[in-house]
Amino acid sequence: MSADIHPAAVVHPTAKVDPSAVVEPFAVIGPKAEIGPDCRIGSGAVVEFARLGKGNRIHPHAFIGTPPQDLKYAGEETFLVMGDHNTVREGATLNRGTVQAHGETRVGSNCLFMTGTHVAHDCRLGDHIIMANLATLAGHVEVGDCTILGGFVGVHQFVRVGRFCMLGAGSMVGKDMASFCMCQGDRATLRGLNLLGMRRAGLHRDKVSAIKEAYRTLFTSGLRVEEAVAKLRAGSPCPEVLEMAAQAESSKRGLTRPAAGVQEEEEVTL
Repeated sequence: MSADIHPAAVVHPTAKVDPSAVVEPFAVIGPKAEIGPDCRIGSGAVVEFARLGKGNRIHPHAFIGTPPQDLKYAGEETFLVMGDHNTVREGATLNRGTVQAHGETRVGSNCLFMTGTHVAHDCRLGDHIIMANLATLAGHVEVGDCTILGGFVGVHQFVRVGRFCMLGAGSMVGKDMASFCMCQGDRATLRGLNLLGMRRAGLHRDKVSAIKEAYRTLFTSGLRVEEAVAKLRAGSPCPEVLEMAAQAESSKRGLTRPAAGVQEEEEVTL
């Protein structure tokens, strides 16, 4: 069997396209691209130096694995690696990595990249992430599983965003975010916990209660980071709490915190 490749598409001789894939008119499958089973590449889309798993849907005029927007980049062979069942909508740009980092941009599975979103070089994304229209990740950003980025969100380079976070529309995020938190604003501040996300994920109420207490310890207790981390590790065997403690301890940019004067978490969703 041969793949369903429209005669008006362009496929580079070094590309590999699975027999079950579909390539629509005017799409460009460039050098070293690997298109996995049941993928569909839309009209006018470009995929190059990228390895796509199965069931990915690349909509028209999206750009996957195109060169990093980095002045240091000098044409080295680097890649973008994508998992399974992702949806990339029109005009989104997901750039490949640089040799100064890992040489790869990595995207997990079951993610949605809405129109105009941008994932820069050397980013690391988990599974079940949603990036709403025109959300942008700068280089070297890490985003954990099940995190949602609202429209027009911007994330500074090297920032790490944990799991189950909610970044409200228009947020400009310049510091790391602990898992399970919400933020909003320019420069973003914490607005509490993503309780709805945790409930949808089926976290037991005991874990949610422990995460609430960890939030208070880290962000509203007045303790220094070292003191808060020590208290969390001494007081809870909950893996989610220990995860938040590790994020606080290892952060190089510092954690996003509540606005000045906020003493309690807001139990709302954005």
